Amino acid sequence: MSWTRIRAIFVKELRDYRRNRFIMVTMALMPVLFIVLPIVDIFAIPVSAASAALDKRIGLSLLYMLIIPATVPATLAAYSVVGEREQGTLEPVLTTPIRAGEFLLGKALAVLVPTLVISYAMFGIFLACVGLFAHPAIANAIIQAPHLLIQLLFTPLLAGWSIWVGIAISARSTDVRTAQQLGTLASLPPLAVTALLSFGVIQQSVTLGVGLGAALLMIDALGWRVVSVLFDRERLVTGTRS
Repeated sequence: MSWTRIRAIFVKELRDYRRNRFIMVTMALMPVLFIVLPIVDIFAIPVSAASAALDKRIGLSLLYMLIIPATVPATLAAYSVVGEREQGTLEPVLTTPIRAGEFLLGKALAVLVPTLVISYAMFGIFLACVGLFAHPAIANAIIQAPHLLIQLLFTPLLAGWSIWVGIAISARSTDVRTAQQLGTLASLPPLAVTALLSFGVIQQSVTLGVGLGAALLMIDALGWRVVSVLFDRERLVTGTRS
């Protein structure tokens, strides 16, 4: 495996993102939407709210934070192969000696890095707003080690799921819009995990939390291998199935 070739694909993808207005708008607007709603909801919580009601509102707000890494990479990953194919820039790359695994890993990293930057930045803004403007009792209920740990650790794991499923769909699709719609749908299953994370179910069971984290990590690790095996280089170059 050549990290030089992987880096070349990574850099190329980032340059393509900057030139694509739709992708730039998507990366900017979706996270803003998912951060405005939870901030407004947190500020609307009455200080006298019962403990159960407070936990529910906090869980919903944190759920929004985890939706960002679950859905934002779906659009980017779904565009990664079929979008380049429509532009006519895919064939020259695939006719080079680059391996399928290197090609896919470079594209996955180009989706993962911006997703992590955006997700952690949005979560940091959320915490800053809560710490500065929310009632101290509510802020203390949110800024706790379990909440912070879940956000930090599960953000890349959820993003990895969406990235590999999205790239797999993109490699088999012939239309960008269809690939992005399917990629968005494919990002929905991890939302069940985000719900468990956000509403405190996992906090009550360390075993469940470790099991879900390990399962997601295994899926992300296998995703690269599976998609590399399924990657049909000849079909993408010639338009026929090998």
